[in-house]
Amino acid sequence: MPEQALVTVRYGPYTTGSGLLGHSTYRLQGLLAVLTSDGHQVVLEEILDRNSVQLIVNGENIFQCNIKDLDFGGDGLLDPVCEAARKAVLNAY
Repeated sequence: MPEQALVTVRYGPYTTGSGLLGHSTYRLQGLLAVLTSDGHQVVLEEILDRNSVQLIVNGENIFQCNIKDLDFGGDGLLDPVCEAARKAVLNAY
């Protein structure tokens, strides 16, 4: 795989701790940090699928998870879901 892939992160709304439903990138911070530290270009795209995160590389959905499974904030280094997403991007080609 090329060192710098274009990764589209599609994410849906989820209910926050305060009970509000909406699109928020707080749970994506670790995932974004891991992908950008690997040299990938990341594009965020809001979708309507509730609680969903999808990684798209070359038009193909290569990884999907529940947004609530991602650690809130942080650098993503200790988050096993971020590591699984990172490996999926590395194996996308």
